[in-house]
Amino acid sequence: MSDGRDHGGGLDDAVARHGGTRAAWIDLSTGINPVPYPLPVLPAEAWTALPDRAAQQALDDAARRFWKVPDGAAVLAAPGASSLIARLPGLTSAGRVHIPGPTYNEHAAAFAAHGWDMSADNPDATVIVHPNNPTGAWHDRPAPGASLTVIDESFADVAPDRSLVAHTARPGVIVLKSFGKFWGLAGVRLGFAIAAPDTIARLAGMLGPWPVSGPALEIGRIALNDTGWAEDTRARLAADAARLDSLMTRAGATVEGGCPLFRLYRTEDAQGWQDQLAKHRIWSRVFPYSPEWLRLGLPAPDQWARLEAAL
Repeated sequence: MSDGRDHGGGLDDAVARHGGTRAAWIDLSTGINPVPYPLPVLPAEAWTALPDRAAQQALDDAARRFWKVPDGAAVLAAPGASSLIARLPGLTSAGRVHIPGPTYNEHAAAFAAHGWDMSADNPDATVIVHPNNPTGAWHDRPAPGASLTVIDESFADVAPDRSLVAHTARPGVIVLKSFGKFWGLAGVRLGFAIAAPDTIARLAGMLGPWPVSGPALEIGRIALNDTGWAEDTRARLAADAARLDSLMTRAGATVEGGCPLFRLYRTEDAQGWQDQLAKHRIWSRVFPYSPEWLRLGLPAPDQWARLEAAL
């Protein structure tokens, strides 16, 4: 069911508007890796037992190693980055928050729900999406001055050298990580917060006991320890992003931005492009604030020919 906010995905709406069956569509409206991490065989207790402390600690340890979390920061696994985004504004009293846009709109929605005012003047909190969605812009460092700084790195695993996780030992700095994007397993519902230990303790209290399922703990642990897969995936994503740019520019679009998980293009009529692709059962992303911007995720290996034919 739609919440009324602008998102990628929404394939059910595409089917309702343009016809066909869900299985007939290629969904390029999200920035999810189309070649997901191969699901491991899970032990029966991952499904049948409440997650124990050892399983949670094993995932935390894998996350610390993978993201090079500094000694002065702690890690919290959660049922998706969205669950953390919804709770972060409750860490402190409502005030003024600065969220440079255009960007992922769930942050503004979460702060508004907690009574915060949107303002760039002397903000009490700042939020940056790093790299930004949909422009792909990166930030050099956390913005100074605010008592709460949220850095959403949901797409940053394509370029780990650009991560700002080294700043998370500072009080009030929180980095968010999404497992679903880079590893392509959005349905697992796994995300992470990295911040000072007292901040992580408060967030953990908000989530309650056993926030992450046993299967998600096990899948996340195995995937985060597989650094070889991550390195190979970064190279493939970069090559596929360049291939998509080539296809789109030949078709008349201009590269506006993006990162290796999604590409942003400038067109004369983004809605017209979306409708044309939809005739071929390919779903793309347009934006209510820009009639020229079209965003595409990467096709799976067996979908390139169909996209090229549609263009």
